[in-house]
Amino acid sequence: MFLLKKPLQKMHIGFTLAELLISLAILGVIATFTIPKILVSQQNQQFNATGKETMAMISAAFQLAQMNGQVSASMQASALTTYMNYLNVDTTSSIDCGYGATCTTPCGTLFGGSQCLTLHNGGKLLIPNNNSFAGSTTTNILIFYFDPDGKVTESTPTATGPGKTAEWHLFYNGLLTTRDSSKFNRCNSLACPLTPTSGNDPPWLTF
Repeated sequence: MFLLKKPLQKMHIGFTLAELLISLAILGVIATFTIPKILVSQQNQQFNATGKETMAMISAAFQLAQMNGQVSASMQASALTTYMNYLNVDTTSSIDCGYGATCTTPCGTLFGGSQCLTLHNGGKLLIPNNNSFAGSTTTNILIFYFDPDGKVTESTPTATGPGKTAEWHLFYNGLLTTRDSSKFNRCNSLACPLTPTSGNDPPWLTF
């Protein structure tokens, strides 16, 4: 004797329109907060890579100048451009100011005359023409300014906006540091003394 089983009723599993709309709204809120942070993080990583590449170029240029007997108390930062790899010299456009400053930096007029080197990595390295060691002790420096995207990033610059310029100090003994990591008084032809500071390195510059 066989018992006839009733066929199982098909169950319809799914989401209602209201549930889908609520889920999409939640995803939208999450995306609003996370995507900008991810984009900024990626941009900072790219800027940091170009910054380290440019610092390595400056260090290598100094070593070559030292090998050729060019390093002296009166040597200007512009003398190192002979050993640098760049696309062109820019004296007409502007770059961002350093972190904490609300302004732009003209390539051709800073400190009575300067030049921006347009680099292959997209950044610009600003070199004041009258920037010399002005001494031969380990506390004498040359100053360089590097904008990682090579332009004024915002139409109205802010003190803490993206792409802010980094300030680097090249010491007479070849040490190259950021402004924040220069922990003692320093001198060059632009200023003396330059006292220790903090909070001037842009967020994209990490080591």
